[in-house]
Amino acid sequence: MSEQRIGSALPLELPAVAKELTQENIERYGRASGDINPLHMKPDVAASSRFEGTIAHGMLVLAFISEAMTKQFGVEWLRSGRLQVKMRNVAKPGDTVTAGGTLKSIDERDGDFQAAYAVEARNQQGEVLISGDAVVRVPK
Repeated sequence: MSEQRIGSALPLELPAVAKELTQENIERYGRASGDINPLHMKPDVAASSRFEGTIAHGMLVLAFISEAMTKQFGVEWLRSGRLQVKMRNVAKPGDTVTAGGTLKSIDERDGDFQAAYAVEARNQQGEVLISGDAVVRVPK
């Protein structure tokens, strides 16, 4: 397959996903996931923590990266996607988190392409909250 077709099928940049975190959506995520740790759910308790307030669940923030991959690759991401990331910093209510990624490599595997993206989520100050790699298998 020609390099031109690969380039047109696999974007260099993922579509960005930007979301504002609110205490309400952090609490909804906590109830849905069963993670009701007071650092997420109780502003009065979390105020005395080293974070000086509640923080978002890391998996909630990670979901924004997965959403960017789903926007680009749809069912292929859901079927074959893999993430390997590190949590770098916390997100707090009021933060705007932007997730996205950049193409790192393309390999041919078993008649398909395997695309690797460097992915991350950042807050409005540009601080990295999560970084790592996402890999997805894409049919030729």
